[in-house]
Amino acid sequence: MLTWIAGIGAALCLAYYVIIVVYAGFSVSFSWFWLAAAGFLSFLAWGSRYCRLHPRKVPLWVTVPVMTFVAAAFVIFCIVEACVIVGSVSAEKPGLDYVIVLGAKVREQGISNSLRKRLDKAAEYSRRSPGTVLILSGGQGPDEPVPEAQAMYEYLLGQGILPTRLVMEPVSASTVENIAYSQLIILQTEQGKRDAAVRGGGEVAPGPYLQVEEKPVQIGILTSNYHVFRAEMIAKKRGMGDIHGIASESDPVLFVHLCVRECAAILKDRLMGNM
Repeated sequence: MLTWIAGIGAALCLAYYVIIVVYAGFSVSFSWFWLAAAGFLSFLAWGSRYCRLHPRKVPLWVTVPVMTFVAAAFVIFCIVEACVIVGSVSAEKPGLDYVIVLGAKVREQGISNSLRKRLDKAAEYSRRSPGTVLILSGGQGPDEPVPEAQAMYEYLLGQGILPTRLVMEPVSASTVENIAYSQLIILQTEQGKRDAAVRGGGEVAPGPYLQVEEKPVQIGILTSNYHVFRAEMIAKKRGMGDIHGIASESDPVLFVHLCVRECAAILKDRLMGNM
């Protein structure tokens, strides 16, 4: 049974690699994973068949650790991917105070398809929630003509979004930095509002007053659907409380690949203490 499952899995991985290359070229990051997965599953299929035909030649101290590793890796993968899928379909909340829009690749010929989808979603959300401030977060990579935040700003202006509702964060180089620098902007903005209210409030007559709790600032993170879960977890790790994910569509052909790549990114961020 394992021989057939691993063999079919290897064939599917190889076929999907070919689809990715034909559809988007060799430049797709992490595409090598599918070749590596096809090779590993082929080896697993061969090893399973060999063990079945020659049971006395392979000792238990080899087969047991290998199968334990494969089973554990499969369970972890399924759990993480379930979290990614649940995050990708999370219901968005209207009327947030701030929405952090995470950047994506900017090319010489213009913004990438992934970034365009995020910005179209941001424009749609902004029209339905006119009080929301959009924080456009993304720095300039070595192969990008302008900072992502600047390209995002110009695109949204072209979509009719008022410049007073757009704030650029043009220095971050990763999801962790996107959220950290955007959080700093929000804290500074809110502190500025409080200071202005105190300065403009005039003198208050002495007497007993009712102490009211300050209304919490409501923050959303807008990114591609496969990326929502990790962005939310990083934000919560940084103490941003009840964060609200807003998912934009991603490329349907590359969606499986992006989810698998995201699994690796989640495990890396978890090990590094970012989430």
